[in-house]
This record gives sequence, C-alpha cells and structure tokens, in this order.
Amino acid sequence: MSDSRRAQVLRAIVEDFVATNEPVGSKAIVQRHTLGVSPATIRNDMAHLEQEGYIAQPHTSAGRIPTDLGYRMFVDRIDDFKPLTHAERRAIFQLVDGNGDLDDMLDRTVRVLSGLTHQVALIQYPTVSQATIKHVEIVGLGPSRILVVLITDAGQVEQKIVTTTGPTDDELMRAIRDEINTEFAGSKLSRVMATITPTSAGDVADGAQPEAAAGAGPVGADAAAVLTQIRSAVTDLVIATREERIIMAGTANLARSGREFGEKMAPILEAFEEQVVLLKLLTSMAEDQEEISVRIGRENTHESFSSTSLVAAEYGHEAGSSARLAVLGPTRMDYPTTISAVRAVAKYVSSVLDQG
Repeated sequence: MSDSRRAQVLRAIVEDFVATNEPVGSKAIVQRHTLGVSPATIRNDMAHLEQEGYIAQPHTSAGRIPTDLGYRMFVDRIDDFKPLTHAERRAIFQLVDGNGDLDDMLDRTVRVLSGLTHQVALIQYPTVSQATIKHVEIVGLGPSRILVVLITDAGQVEQKIVTTTGPTDDELMRAIRDEINTEFAGSKLSRVMATITPTSAGDVADGAQPEAAAGAGPVGADAAAVLTQIRSAVTDLVIATREERIIMAGTANLARSGREFGEKMAPILEAFEEQVVLLKLLTSMAEDQEEISVRIGRENTHESFSSTSLVAAEYGHEAGSSARLAVLGPTRMDYPTTISAVRAVAKYVSSVLDQG
C-alpha cells in the first residue's frame, strides 16, 4: 500500500472504529479528519483498501471496519506514540517502586498496567537462573518444625516448612543457619541446579532417617540428619524459582468488551485457566526480537486468542532475570496508548530490579 492518502484513510478508519466501535463511512472521515478530498474520493480509496484486505464491510450499506491485516498495517506505521501523562508516570513509579518482595512488585505491576490500559495485564515471572542466592533464613516454629526461606538477589522469595527428624534448639538453629549460608549464599541458582540430581531434591521424607551429611561441620554428628533435611529443602526451593508462572489483573475488563467477543469469550476465559497456554504465547513473542511485540488476531498462535491482540515487552535486570509483560484485549484496541504504557512499565520494572 504505497499510496500515502490511502494510508491516511486506513488510519482514520482504525482510529474512529477504536473510538466508537461503529463502522466508519466516508462522510464521517471527511467530517472528522482533514484529508482535503471529497467523500467520493474517500469512497474510492476505501474500495481499494477493501479489495486489498485492509478493511471489511460487516453489513450491507454499513461503513467499514479494519481487518487484522488493516490493524497490522496501522501498527507498523505508528510513528507518533501518545506520551504518558505526568500523573500516569508518577503512578507507575509509586506502585512499582514500593516496598516488598518480587511477588508484591509483580502484583502491583499488573494492576497498574491494567489500570493504564483498561485491558487484561499479564506478567511472566522472570527466569532467574543467573541470579544469586542472597541469604537462607532458618526459623524455628516449634520443637520439630523449621521454616526455610530462600532469598535471591533478583528479589525472589521462596519458603518451605520442614518437619525435622531430630531435636532442635536455638544454638543448633544458629549453627545450621551458618552452615547452610556458608554452603549456599553467594552461589548462582544455575550452579546449584547443576548439582541437583533427580533424586537429590525432595528425597528426604518427613519421618525418614537420612544418612549423615558429609562434612556436617560445626553442627556435629547428632544434628547431621536435620542439616540434611534443611539442605534438601534449599534445593527444593531453588527448583521452585525455576517454575514458570504468570500473574494477571483486569480480567473483568473483558466483560466490558463482551459484545465484541461474543461466543469467543468462553474459550478465552478457559485459556486463562491454562497458564501454560499464556506462557507459550509470551515465549513465542520473545522470538520477534523487538522492543515491543504486537500480535493481532489470528497472528496469535492459539486459536482461543484469534479475536484478541497482545502487546508485550521484555523486562529484566543485570542479574540475568528476564521475562515479558503484556496487555491483552480486543483487536479494537488503542494501540498507540497501549504500546506506550507497556514500554514505560517495562522500563520502570527493569530499573527497579537493577536497583535491587
């Protein structure tokens, strides 16, 4: 589509349809946009655009609406993104940069992104194989229960309760804490993962009598069983950091777009329940190797999302953590505003992780 005026007509149709959710006619384009031509000329341009597959006529005597191909052409030609307001940027900074661990920050992030775009927001937990174990905390919960907390420099916190096979007291807890941190603190998760065999994690069942750990160190032979259980719990927690997860917010926004989805709403909601579908979708978008990746309608790899668009960006930090955050909504989406919001939030999250 080399004709610049036809590109302007297509842009006008997309913008008006996004704003009104009504088919757009030639007279409306002349009234709302300064193109300097007559309705007859606009109709001629619209006929060419329809022939080329960029717009369609939903009903006889109705105006035109964009097709997936038309949205794609519009998105590829966007050169003027609406900047976020000062209030919007301040809201992003205050919500994303608040106190709390990684879980809290990601939860705040999807909520602010959904609020900015009025769509469904998704965020993938970062892959943290290059992150480092910052500290392992050991907390006694009673005579035979210990809480093990793994903290990484990527801000991720995992915890597990261990029922011990031997007695514990404050002195033993301190000794175990020192021993475990000497062994694990400062180690990259990838290095710990490489030492885990299929039977080395989670193989100490409650009530079992494990063999004494080699080099039990200052805890002494009598506490070797407890140390072995704690060591096993730590490896379990390292494995947990590798689990792929997604947080969502704003699914109620789909209800506001229910008329657009019609019978396709149910498959979308069912796909939301299968997080593996969303994970595969976000992972496939990483292959685009673009700062902002946009999948429109049937460009999405899963049939359930054939009536939606997804705008995604990578976020991450210098410790090797990276993943994607995204906004999902109907193809009738305010793409310039959504792309600006996704880009800004991704940058803020990355900067917060860098500082952490």
